[in-house]
Amino acid sequence: MKTLIPKADQIDRKWYLIDANDVVLGRLSTEVASILRGKKKPYFAPNVDTGDFVVVINAEKVRVTGNKELQKVYQRYSGYNSGLKTISYRRMISEKPEEIILHAVKGMLPKNILGRQIFRKLHVYAGENHPHTAQKPMKISLS
Repeated sequence: MKTLIPKADQIDRKWYLIDANDVVLGRLSTEVASILRGKKKPYFAPNVDTGDFVVVINAEKVRVTGNKELQKVYQRYSGYNSGLKTISYRRMISEKPEEIILHAVKGMLPKNILGRQIFRKLHVYAGENHPHTAQKPMKISLS
């Protein structure tokens, strides 16, 4: 038997719309990462970008479980002495709710050139409106 590796012209990319309203962050991000990588397609290959485009709306209404709303902290480091910056989940959801989903999904993708290429197919918006209606995304419900 031969292993089939999909070529770039054989890959059929679709657009999906996911509403993050009252959906748990971890469950949302695993589903989004799986669609972005193309793991649910019959011709998935780990070294080829076979995934689809994903549009996530209502990012400010995403839900976290447990005490994460009070305890979760996002950190970044500038590289200089005392350059550690921390932002709490509550501040992040009020200022930049899109970054919460982007951060969660990015952590589930490969840490290489392919992962960065896959990550560019994710579009997250805080509210209901998005500029991708011309692509006619198919709505996926995560219940």
